[in-house]
Order: sequence, then C-alpha cells, then structure tokens
Amino acid sequence: MKSPRQSLTTILTASFMVVNLASIAQAQLPNPGMEIDPQRTAIVITDPQNDFLSPDGVTWGVVGASVTENNTVANIEALLKVAKANNIPVFISPHYYYPTDKGWKFEGALEALMHKIGMFDRKDALSLEGFEGSGADFLELYKPYIQDGQTIVSNPHKVYGPENNDLMLQLRKRGIDKVILGGMSANLCTESHLRELLERGFEVAVVKDATAAAVVPDGDGYQAALVNFRFIANAVWTTKEAVAEIKQATATN
Repeated sequence: MKSPRQSLTTILTASFMVVNLASIAQAQLPNPGMEIDPQRTAIVITDPQNDFLSPDGVTWGVVGASVTENNTVANIEALLKVAKANNIPVFISPHYYYPTDKGWKFEGALEALMHKIGMFDRKDALSLEGFEGSGADFLELYKPYIQDGQTIVSNPHKVYGPENNDLMLQLRKRGIDKVILGGMSANLCTESHLRELLERGFEVAVVKDATAAAVVPDGDGYQAALVNFRFIANAVWTTKEAVAEIKQATATN
C-alpha cells in the first residue's frame, strides 16, 4: 500500500505529464528556413511531364483538380523563369518506363497502376521514336527552359525517389547542397526526393504550390504531402515567396 507521500508524488507526476503533453501539443513547429546561396543552390523539378500536367495526360482525371487549384503549371514555369534570369542552375529528375521495366515481379499500388495505364512509357531507352508529345515528354511550355543546353536532366528515377538515378551525383559534382524543390507529384516523387535529399545532407525548401497530387477515394495526396512537407523540410514556400527569395539572394551577391 502506498504511503500518502508516495500517492502525492504519483499524482503530481501524472499531472505534470498531462500539462507537459498539452504544452507540446499546442506548440508550433519551428521554422528553420533556408538561406539561398546562389553558388550552392539549385532548383530541382520532378516529373514535369505531360502525363501529370497536361489535360491529355493519363493521370489528369485524378490530378487535374489539384493541378488547376494550385496553378501548378504556371508556378513551375515561374520557378524555371526566375532561375534562368538569375543564373540559378536547374535540374530535372524525370520518370520513364521502358518495355524492359514491365518484367518486374512485384510492385506497390501506384507502381502497378502506372504500368497498367502506360504512364511515362517510352518505346526504347536508346530511341526517341514516338517520344515527342507523348505522355513521357516534357510539357511544351517548359521545353525552352529545359532544352536550353544548360539545364541538367538526370537519368530517370523508376519508383519515386532519386536513389537510383544520378541526380545527387550531378548536384554534388557542381557543389550544390541547397535545393528548391517542386514538380510532380506531391506525396510521391516530390516527397520522396525531399526525404532522400535530406538524408544525404542537402537543405531543401519545398515550393508547395509548384506541385499537386492525386485526389482519390482513398485519400487526398496533396493534403498528405503538405503535412509532411511542414514536418520535414527546412522551409516550405509559395512560388511567390520562392521567387522573391531568389531575386533577393542574387541581387546581393
């Protein structure tokens, strides 16, 4: 049987824990931010391709509302435009599937769906036959920025993250350790790039309206991504904020 002193100690300890947990629950997450150094910062865009961003793309039925609401197409262009005007390097991490990728023995839910609907399909890894204007091709609006001879296009990622392409090699070889991240799709490739870049020692600011995601009966991918962006990234900006940050940083350097 507990003594009165022991009982009082137990009650006070429990009360402290309740108050402390309540304080934690009400606390705001810190906002570390990210300072742009033009010599060490790049813009990375994931999957700026027709199958995600064009009304003719195979995913438009589930991503179209989110893309439209966020003004994603124009916002990605705004990032590309300000990068080119201020000599901030641009990296593209695309998503392609070749016929040999259809022999996988197991797949996750979205992998299975992408293969089923022919998303990002190309006829051959060494040929561009049928590529122009296809779902795997870049959105026409972005081609002047991507095909200017300066933009670095990595080899394709195959699931969601950059673990199996050369994006991080290309960034490191150019002395880049800060990334401004946008592109498609928010809770899949964009979030996966965010996580892996952070794990590899990069600072990452996500541009939350330069992305979008599928909204399906199983859930809202965009809202899920927003929560994780805030929990994980060094900074979460709007396109307007990102553009302002880039202009300010390059004007003072």
